[in-house]
Amino acid sequence: MKAPAVKTKSKKISRESARKSDLNTKKVDIASDLSRLGSFDEILEYLITHVTTTIEAERGSLFLHDPAAHQLYTRVALGNLSREIRIDEQSGIAGWVFKNGEPVIVNDPYNDERFNQEVDERTGFTTDSIACVPIFTFGETPIGVLQVLNKQDAKFSEDDIDAIKLVASQCASTLNTYALTERMEAQKRREAEFMTLVSKLTTELDLSRLLNHVVDAATEMLNCERATVFLNDEKTDELFSMVGAGLGAFEIRLPNSAGISGAVFQSGENVNIPHAYADLRFNPGFDKQTGFFTRSVLCVPILNKHGKRIGVTQALNKIGGPFTEEDENRIQAFTAQISVGLENAKMFNDMQAVKNYNEAMLQSMSNGVITVDETGNLKSLNKSAEDIIKIGAEDNLGKPLAEILGEKNEWLVKEITKVRETGSTENLEDADLYTGQGELVSANIALQPMISGEGETIGALMLVEDISSEKRVRSTMSRYMDPQLANQLLEEGDGQAMLGGQAAEATVLFTDIRSFTTIAESLGPQATVSMLNEYFEIMVACISDAGGMLDKFIGDALMAGFGVPLPSDDAPDAAVKSAISMISQLRDWNAGRLAADKPAINMGVGVNTDNVVTGNIGSSKRMDFTMIGDGVNLAARLEGSCKTYGAQIIISEFTQSKLKGIYALRELDRIVVKGKTEPVSIFEVLDFHDDETFPARMDVVGHFLEGLNHYRSTNFDDAIKSFSAALAANDSDVPSQLYIERCNLFKESPPPAGWSGEWVMTEK
Repeated sequence: MKAPAVKTKSKKISRESARKSDLNTKKVDIASDLSRLGSFDEILEYLITHVTTTIEAERGSLFLHDPAAHQLYTRVALGNLSREIRIDEQSGIAGWVFKNGEPVIVNDPYNDERFNQEVDERTGFTTDSIACVPIFTFGETPIGVLQVLNKQDAKFSEDDIDAIKLVASQCASTLNTYALTERMEAQKRREAEFMTLVSKLTTELDLSRLLNHVVDAATEMLNCERATVFLNDEKTDELFSMVGAGLGAFEIRLPNSAGISGAVFQSGENVNIPHAYADLRFNPGFDKQTGFFTRSVLCVPILNKHGKRIGVTQALNKIGGPFTEEDENRIQAFTAQISVGLENAKMFNDMQAVKNYNEAMLQSMSNGVITVDETGNLKSLNKSAEDIIKIGAEDNLGKPLAEILGEKNEWLVKEITKVRETGSTENLEDADLYTGQGELVSANIALQPMISGEGETIGALMLVEDISSEKRVRSTMSRYMDPQLANQLLEEGDGQAMLGGQAAEATVLFTDIRSFTTIAESLGPQATVSMLNEYFEIMVACISDAGGMLDKFIGDALMAGFGVPLPSDDAPDAAVKSAISMISQLRDWNAGRLAADKPAINMGVGVNTDNVVTGNIGSSKRMDFTMIGDGVNLAARLEGSCKTYGAQIIISEFTQSKLKGIYALRELDRIVVKGKTEPVSIFEVLDFHDDETFPARMDVVGHFLEGLNHYRSTNFDDAIKSFSAALAANDSDVPSQLYIERCNLFKESPPPAGWSGEWVMTEK
């Protein structure tokens, strides 16, 4: 019974010897076959096919190393997979082999912790066994790995590894040469494409189209999800973008010192952040607003030919990993080349905007604009001029102005002639002007000469403001509003309508000085009045600059409205910006007071958005334009709650939900104010703080919000831990201390069933 076994073993050895001999013969031919192949892809396909066939496996892949991206990639593979695969250079079995430089056999990959199942899940392929060997250059530098999958009817053996090693060793030099050649050719192609692109971009003068081209080019060049070009607006000190890949066509504006873009613009230094949310400079508010998730950020400044910073280019979410040093160098070179085109396009855009604005202004402005040439003939008039003096442009252009205006306006023709001949200017207030239909119009008329580029008078311009309606309502309006507001209403044409009350959505702002009685007693009457005058001068300016309306002074408090008497979609933002400006300027003012040995002033601000009733309240002899309603009362309550929470600016959920801008907000509480039954969420505005006024702000806010969630879930012990962590980061955080006290209270006396975290305020 043993003789047949010996015979079978001998046959097996003979077959193995024959297989090895055949294998060696094939290996000898590899170098000759490689020399006849022309392209890099042909070499890759040949090697994979050869080794897979030789080993009798189902699939093979040759992964090469991309040092710039820190990845392994393959462009060809047997089977159904024909697209490029890229993996991290340390990922999976292939990554382990590349990193360690050792071959490996895995006959049960799904139970091997090194195995990355992601590729199988992505392709639908099932890996049963793996044999993988590293590929080295002659300098023993790893350049990739050769991987074979699913040996047919058997498991991979050391003989298979030897066979793969021999193929790998024989192809290493060829692969290295072709890979280097391909990279050089690819670099040349990129440079040629780069120069062609730059040439195209620098000739484009339309700023919107140029920015679109630049964004598309940067996105493709860096292989990222999104790119944005921000240009600096020197008039407003803002960075603006007219386009953003994936964002649609809308303008983004932010202070040129805000966020990562602002930091890069101010410093002039590149920023490459692999993990955005781990960087304190990153503001996640924009992600929350748009639904986009930012992983990695590359931002570089744009310099003009004089080295002046004119903007920044920002790229987000490099596909396949973080942005590399090569990406940084490429985008920096790109922005250097296109900066001239961007600056020229911006200048052209500004000039075109001015031209379009002037033309549109002439046609849309409520005032009439009339020009005459050097002989006194009508040269142009806008639509408002036609309506005011009742003459048509089509029938009167080129005719003498004296003929058009008639005898009743002879005095005006004489004034225009004097201005045209002498080069002087004239302002005629509340003048009587007769229309072409003989009607009398009350008008303010401004006359000035038209001067050519050579300094010669070539005609005259007449600006006509019809004040007939204004005169009829001015006396009434002056009873209850300041002249600035009255003029604004008259310009908008709503003066008459606003004399009655009406319902409108408005954002109400309340301020109040803390411990005013104590301060007044220490200062005395005269010093108190002087202090209040200085304080209100600052506060009112903050309101006016933001487009708000001062409603009234209430002792040391004041009340202002935004979105009244004229509606505004930006009223909530304007109110919040006004509040931030108030606190910031109060800080500067206090610094001067302390230097002069005067007491500092502290204040609270409450902001709420709601439907209110606006209109005149009072008698027939004295009226007051004001706002009334529950929305006004809530704003006052929020100002009062600043004392409780140690905050300076608190806004309601109704204001927060309507904000268009991005602000540093912290949800404080859900409160039921005195006199109400329904809770309202309140938020603390933190934008005016810096590291000195609010140390460790991000850590504190993070721990606080975590504690707030535990608190509302009645997990009071966990809530105390989170609030304590916030206090550990900043021991002066009043809200955290307040909630610790509440948690201890509720641990002794639990809240009722169905409680959702609301707190009933007992003070106004």
